[in-house]
Amino acid sequence: MVQPSTKRSDGPAPGAPVSGRAWLMLALATVGFAVNFWAWALLSPLGPRFKDVLELSSFQQSLLVAVPVVVGSVGRIPIGALTDRFGGRVMFPIVSSATIVPVLYLGLAGHSSFAALLAGGFFLGIGGTAFAVGVPFVNAWFPPERRGLAIGLFGTGMGGTAISALTTVKLVDAHSMSTPFLITAAVLAGYAATAALLLRDVPGRIVPTEPLTRRLAATARLGITWQASALYAVAFGGYVAFSVYLPTYLKTGYGLTQGDAANRMAGFVLLAVAMRPIGGWLSDRLGPVRVLAASLAAVAAGAVVQSFTPAMTPMGTVAFLSMAAALGAGSGATFALVALLTPVNRIGSVTGVVGAAGGLGGFLPPLVMGSLYGKYGSYAAGLVLLALVAAAALGFTLTGVRSAVARGDVPAPRRTGHGPRPGPAPTTV
Repeated sequence: MVQPSTKRSDGPAPGAPVSGRAWLMLALATVGFAVNFWAWALLSPLGPRFKDVLELSSFQQSLLVAVPVVVGSVGRIPIGALTDRFGGRVMFPIVSSATIVPVLYLGLAGHSSFAALLAGGFFLGIGGTAFAVGVPFVNAWFPPERRGLAIGLFGTGMGGTAISALTTVKLVDAHSMSTPFLITAAVLAGYAATAALLLRDVPGRIVPTEPLTRRLAATARLGITWQASALYAVAFGGYVAFSVYLPTYLKTGYGLTQGDAANRMAGFVLLAVAMRPIGGWLSDRLGPVRVLAASLAAVAAGAVVQSFTPAMTPMGTVAFLSMAAALGAGSGATFALVALLTPVNRIGSVTGVVGAAGGLGGFLPPLVMGSLYGKYGSYAAGLVLLALVAAAALGFTLTGVRSAVARGDVPAPRRTGHGPRPGPAPTTV
């Protein structure tokens, strides 16, 4: 049987100061996450335009913006495992470079038909896998008590979707359909080169040598994999769903212009992004269970209010912003939970599966919302479903997840060398 490498490190010891190099690596990883997410979200702001120009149905429009989400989500599973093996220094440039190809295709040739858009959107999903590269990369550079904050700060890179929301439609209106895609491709190329030159993996990084399938099987046996996946499917999945479908929802449900809807979606995204590191920071201090419970309760309440389609000012705005803040904080808390309960040499693999669950959680709601609106002419049923799912996740957090954290369920990594075995993670709730 092939054994893991004896080269191992748990990263900085508890209580160790954070080096300047760690902060630099965090900044570079966050920029990479943002740039790839910018590319990943290019089709969403243009959804209403494609619907009008190509005469798409509500379901086709929903499918168009959802395809990059599902591909980027499922792709995180192998990318996370590959990051465990090769490190972020190798994987960030590869993912960023690969994303350039579908971006250029969509901008230059792939926007003339629904089939072409779906094909381009499929490969555009590569950009969404950058998340599974960054989490293990950042996690390794920080001591345990700072990982919630660090991964939360890295998570602000999801604000790349806001860049897309604020610039894509304006650039198309001012110049041409290809302009935002060409600009994004150039930024991706610049980042890939910068990452290849400056990124460094943490000294002493664990390098597993097991086959990919064996590592994924071991990951599937960890309780935290499925606990965090369920929670992230609600928290980050809700964020993704709103970030890709909110322009359509606001234009259809409230009669807003495309530009106004895109700007409001950007506000939703920016608040969620700002709350993600706060959710991680609070989890370091209060425990992820408490932060998750409060976040999920706020999502359920906001969804119930919005199901009545209140006036946009003030109640609708308050409901959406409350959900944005809660989804962002909940996403940060979920990965604070991952950092707390995952063996250090499995962080990338667990991140891949959990990230996939979050993305898939964002894939289904736009399809459901589009189908329900097409059938009933209302989004109320979809929002009620969101409230019920958030309530179920809240119950799971207060029972199964709370028990796992209290037990400190952290299996030690397999090892062949000698020396002390790392102790369990802290059990603060």
